[in-house]
Amino acid sequence: MALQKNALAVRGFALAMRFAGWLQNLPNRLTPPPFRLVQIGSAFWQSRALYVAARLDIATVLADGQRPVEDIAARVGAQADALYRLLRMLAALGIFREAAPRVFANNRLSAPLREDAPDSVRAMILMHNSPAMSRPWFEQLESCVRDGGVPFRRVHGQDLYDYMDDHAEFDALFSRAMDSVEALSGDSFAQDFDWSRFQRVIDVGGSMGSKSIAILRRHPRVRAVVVDRAQVVGAAAGHWQGRQPPELLARLSFQAGDVLETLPPAGSGRDIYLLSAVLHGFDDDACVKGLRNVAAACGSSGARIALLELVLAETAADFVGAAFDMQMFMGTQGRERTLTDWRRLFERAGLVLEEQVELRSFARLLLLRLG
Repeated sequence: MALQKNALAVRGFALAMRFAGWLQNLPNRLTPPPFRLVQIGSAFWQSRALYVAARLDIATVLADGQRPVEDIAARVGAQADALYRLLRMLAALGIFREAAPRVFANNRLSAPLREDAPDSVRAMILMHNSPAMSRPWFEQLESCVRDGGVPFRRVHGQDLYDYMDDHAEFDALFSRAMDSVEALSGDSFAQDFDWSRFQRVIDVGGSMGSKSIAILRRHPRVRAVVVDRAQVVGAAAGHWQGRQPPELLARLSFQAGDVLETLPPAGSGRDIYLLSAVLHGFDDDACVKGLRNVAAACGSSGARIALLELVLAETAADFVGAAFDMQMFMGTQGRERTLTDWRRLFERAGLVLEEQVELRSFARLLLLRLG
């Protein structure tokens, strides 16, 4: 029986995304090519200005009011005229609003930069634009395009996850950023897939557990165990105290583990392993190893595996997918994959794609069972 839910709403979302993609390409059609290329070539000005505004936490300072730039500068420790020029540029981009001369307020676009916003993406902006993540783009992109190396490793001398293990502050920022993904994609993964068919979700690589929380909120009979690195799950349980109802937290637990090593075994066919944006960080061989490890944890129980991943078009990928793929290239040996790519990996791992569940998101849920 299919696990797809809200099929009509999902189809409407897909049509809206195709229209949005058409709109996104309008500047390429309407702007003279030389000018458009210069726009794209200087786009890093925008990302750096946004990063500094996020670092200064201006959106949180503004909150629901409006403040003169001199007041903002005093609160964030900046020089008033320099800050005004920064905010003027961002306001021209539609981020913040100049309510009166040299007086600024949040608007719809800047509100998610607030640290206290429920849909905050501040941690994501800080992580992607941090020195650790920016230097590979600026310093090693060309050399690695030439020889196929990994820019992050070439800059830092170690792989991304090893670097995180050795840099606690960046590791914490990365975990916060991953938990803000829901602000980007919503919780359609919890709505458009029928989790109520299962008793327990084993959330592999689930970080602080935000996806499990979203599932448990909507499915009161489901339990979840979040599996991640010891330093992540060690802080995760306390993170939710006072933020979620006790009766929900009673259905949530945390366990140290690794998709390539140790995973909790399935207890029955009512268990389902969730891997959300885990395998796109691995090369093909590591993906197959991880999938075989999850399959071994399933054993003969009849448990299912759900991969929440972006699935690239076979040709003419959209910008979102192509950009995410380049981010994988920059930081890991992984990649975004087409359905053909995924099927090839499933076959190697002895798994069968049972169902593709479309979501009101840029990702899909791929439901697997043992072959």
